[in-house]
Amino acid sequence: MELNISLSEQIKPIEVEKIADFITSMQKESGEIPWSIGGKTDPWDHVESAMGLSIAGYYPQAESAYQWMASSQLPDGSWWSETKDGEIINHNKETNFAAYLAVGVYHHYLITGDLDFLKTMWPVLSRGIQYAINMQTPNGEIYWARNREGAIDRMSLLTGCSSIYMSIKCAVAVARILGKKRSAWQAAQERLGTAIRTRPDLFNMIKSRFSMDWYYPVLCGALSGDDAVKRISHLWEKFVVPDWGVRCVSDRPWVTMAESSELIMTLAAIGDDTRARTIFSWLSDKRYPDGSYWMGVTFPDSVIWPEEKTSWTAAAVLMAWDAINKITPAAGLFNHQYWREQASLYIGE
Repeated sequence: MELNISLSEQIKPIEVEKIADFITSMQKESGEIPWSIGGKTDPWDHVESAMGLSIAGYYPQAESAYQWMASSQLPDGSWWSETKDGEIINHNKETNFAAYLAVGVYHHYLITGDLDFLKTMWPVLSRGIQYAINMQTPNGEIYWARNREGAIDRMSLLTGCSSIYMSIKCAVAVARILGKKRSAWQAAQERLGTAIRTRPDLFNMIKSRFSMDWYYPVLCGALSGDDAVKRISHLWEKFVVPDWGVRCVSDRPWVTMAESSELIMTLAAIGDDTRARTIFSWLSDKRYPDGSYWMGVTFPDSVIWPEEKTSWTAAAVLMAWDAINKITPAAGLFNHQYWREQASLYIGE
């Protein structure tokens, strides 16, 4: 599908500090960043919000968020899936939540160059990654979660496993910076990547209605080159709604700003800058005066739903903005060429 736009001059600049101020307006003294004012907190979206703060240059606030992750980690390396005002409201312990800290930590290091931060977070990151890898099957996929009693939910999610794939990549990169060998992590990443590329039967296909299952294997880099381009092209018209954004679910007239932002990052990752900028231009009128963005909107009737203002949606927009404008040293974190260059540095390691 062709998109008609005359490149970046049609993209309105975003107010980076105003968006970051919105995120910090919900940050608690402990460093915790809930979804919204009075809302729940989950570790994945908390880390996403911290990444947004790093992009904006709010380093103390971002580091406070990572310190909260360290203080709330469970002995097995995981975190509770959801808490609210210090109370556990979801007793699952998800593998992709545990692993995602590595992406945030590496992202913050790329921006700040703070080696002490990396060293401080290394034990926390390591335990989170190992928690996820401990639930990998011989076929390569990684189970979704354990419950409060420790029983494993033997379901694997393509989006979750793709997120873990990216997390392990970042964790291995951190290990190399710190001079640590983690060949078992690399082997787990390779097995997981093979599963993502070649064994769709291993994953819960009910989730294939969700756009994240479409683009996450490309965003994380498990699919690259021609395979990545083909995957994006194959389902483009199923999920992308011109002038609106990206559907969350293929059979619902609802687009979300977070999914739109993540597709922008995916397109930037494979060098499809024109379409990345095009989709970003659709976000400019989908925001509130306080710097936050709509969580979602129905089309064609333009009903904003839900009205909840979420920290992680704002952070996703900041990450997309960075990906297409390269405003920080972490702008290429998801870029496939960046990771090819990183791999070439360690050939024969």
